[in-house]
Amino acid sequence: LVFTEEDKYGLYSNLLFKYFLAEGIVCGHELFVASAKEHPDNILKELPAPLLDDTYGKELGDEAAKSEDIQDSMKIAWRYQNLPKMEARPTTYTKFGHYYDVSKKMSPELCQSVKWHSFYLHEELSFEPKMKTCNMNSGYARLLQSIQRIISQEGFDGSDPQKKQRNVLRIGIQSLGSVLWGDDVCCSDTPEDTHSLTKFLYVLRGLLRKSLSACIITVPAHLIQNKAIMERVTNLSDMVVGLESFIGSERETNPLYKDYHGLVHVRQIPRLNSLICDVSDTKDLAFRLKRKLFTIERLHLPPDLSDTVSRASKQDLAGSAKLLSSGCGAMAIGKKHLDF
Repeated sequence: LVFTEEDKYGLYSNLLFKYFLAEGIVCGHELFVASAKEHPDNILKELPAPLLDDTYGKELGDEAAKSEDIQDSMKIAWRYQNLPKMEARPTTYTKFGHYYDVSKKMSPELCQSVKWHSFYLHEELSFEPKMKTCNMNSGYARLLQSIQRIISQEGFDGSDPQKKQRNVLRIGIQSLGSVLWGDDVCCSDTPEDTHSLTKFLYVLRGLLRKSLSACIITVPAHLIQNKAIMERVTNLSDMVVGLESFIGSERETNPLYKDYHGLVHVRQIPRLNSLICDVSDTKDLAFRLKRKLFTIERLHLPPDLSDTVSRASKQDLAGSAKLLSSGCGAMAIGKKHLDF
């Protein structure tokens, strides 16, 4: 169960959501797409097209060549010349999964090559009257019933003997917890039913544990004012990742972050069937959207080459010099607390 905190405008989290579904189609997995915002048919039409391996290798080669040119042209202080070099990216890349071109859409033939199921909340509620079970709103209850039905009917239940070749079900739920799902957890600090979302995740986690399925959920976490609910949701998830976009923030115009479009916060790493969790070697991650690729990299800030004095301004230094000329025994009357 992968829990993704949406960015403020939902642009990059929606792209990450489509990456998850596109990977399932390329790997031949069945899909289950649920949304209350956008129709699942439209989501599948907007999936990115697979990128050829040689094209991706050329992209990495160009980036590496640019990096080498920059390093050759830079002159650093003599004290750092003999230190070991820290590579911003590996010279050779390890292929993990597939890569996708965000400038192109996946072909309809490839989308139709796998079996997929859809759940659009507004259509589901129009068929039957609303129901509320176990202090859970109608939208969550119907979604759980639909997921459970697909798992049992399509042969993804791990407790039953497999009658056909084993496959994996990829479940994608978009903007869970928003007002469109009938939940007020994003509208009020004290929602009417604070346990509706957590109960849904608890039951969903049980379904995932006993089935051959994986799920990604995007939630507008920046709208949830109750921090206790966010802590419970985090504990009920296996992996929690947050996306912070620079759009509309001070970092958008900050020259230190000019090469990136946002930050990636790894809140929690999976620890399935283990007493301890894996600890990542780095927590400073950033993402950027290129012409074709959406990449997540280590955050490397450029050096500060400003002409201003960083520790103290010239006026403060001049004031300290006047105090020193009057004698060290005088009372400290300067602006800095270290002046004497």
